[in-house]
Amino acid sequence: MRNVDAAGLGIGDDHPPRIMGVLNVSAESPYDPSVYDDPGEAAEYVDEELIGEGADIVDVGLESANKDLAVLSAEQELDRLDTAVETLESTSGDAVWSIETRYHEVADEALARGFDMVNDICGFADPEMPRVCREHDAAVSKMASPPDLERPGAIEDVDWAARSAASPERSWSYADDIYEALSMNGFTDKTILDPAFGGWSVEKTHDDDRETFRRLREFRGYGRPLLVSINRKSFLKTIAGRSTEEALPASLAATSMAVERGAHVIRTHDVAETRDAALVGAEFARNRVRSEDDAETGEVALEELDVTTVREAERHLDRLGADQSVAGDAVVRTYELRGLTDEAVGALRAATAEPGVAAAFALAGSPAHEAAVRPSAADGGTPERTGADGGYGLLVGTPTALSAVRSAVSGVSGALDAALEPIGETSK
Repeated sequence: MRNVDAAGLGIGDDHPPRIMGVLNVSAESPYDPSVYDDPGEAAEYVDEELIGEGADIVDVGLESANKDLAVLSAEQELDRLDTAVETLESTSGDAVWSIETRYHEVADEALARGFDMVNDICGFADPEMPRVCREHDAAVSKMASPPDLERPGAIEDVDWAARSAASPERSWSYADDIYEALSMNGFTDKTILDPAFGGWSVEKTHDDDRETFRRLREFRGYGRPLLVSINRKSFLKTIAGRSTEEALPASLAATSMAVERGAHVIRTHDVAETRDAALVGAEFARNRVRSEDDAETGEVALEELDVTTVREAERHLDRLGADQSVAGDAVVRTYELRGLTDEAVGALRAATAEPGVAAAFALAGSPAHEAAVRPSAADGGTPERTGADGGYGLLVGTPTALSAVRSAVSGVSGALDAALEPIGETSK
């Protein structure tokens, strides 16, 4: 995983989760608590409510990104930049300052006048944006978007026909579209990726956002830090049946989950609470084996990737240009089977005993287990290999191996075939 240096602030796996607090200097922005047009009042808000509460980054919006409002021109955004710069100069707290803009002219001016990084919600739709960020050696957050400066996040506008035609065997979904959109127009060395949560278009649904969130680990496949903007978003608050004002607990639960799944920057209006939730998520994230990457010593570097599904493995293999067929051996699944007949048990044992099959079947109540563990009432009594309700055990293996096991035992019994059928659907 590439780490990004944003004006001295480290972002990535080697660093704690970073909190991006929001300041809007646009009167049309929908979230009133973060909207200020007076530099003095804005500076006070930043010092007390953002930096003072734990924000590492202050993200300043010059206009509302609401899809129902007219898009400002670069000249109109530049007219508002003075307020943002004066606010920056009036604050006393220490933070990295980010300018939210889709225009390279605005980014160039903001970076020249004291801002540290760019938040591009149009995903480099302005082809000059990467050049400007490189020239200023600035970090840039790139949101998944079509190549259209007036339609941020509306990825359904992209013509995906060529991609689908190239892989007709694959069922493409919204999360796949988001993933592909992030690669459009390339990256800089300091690009942070944003999978565009929220109602960016009429066509987008809450289920689209939920699918993307479930598959968030896949977005680590680019090997770059991730930013998520999920604060009080509708796809979360509708789960709990809450209004925007009541949606903070849902946002905090999702924040912990996002960090545990690999997010590095959390953009929020609720800094203190979000910081705490992010730290909890980081504490319980998987401990993965990693070694230092030091090319000068000639040592081999090692990093255990956060891979829990076949799709996640495929993303990393694609980044490396490696054979994706090995993805089916990248993860292990464990299933408990109950109600097994003696015939089914024998078939499973035979299938998993085949040479080269990366799967195993362990029947409950084996002699070794019975000798080592004395069953208790809490365990439901003495385990039986078979009985009136049949035997039970664990089937363990990689998706590729389990597919081979399913084929090998097919036809032994209709009940076993039916039980194993979902394995093929859930292995991805």
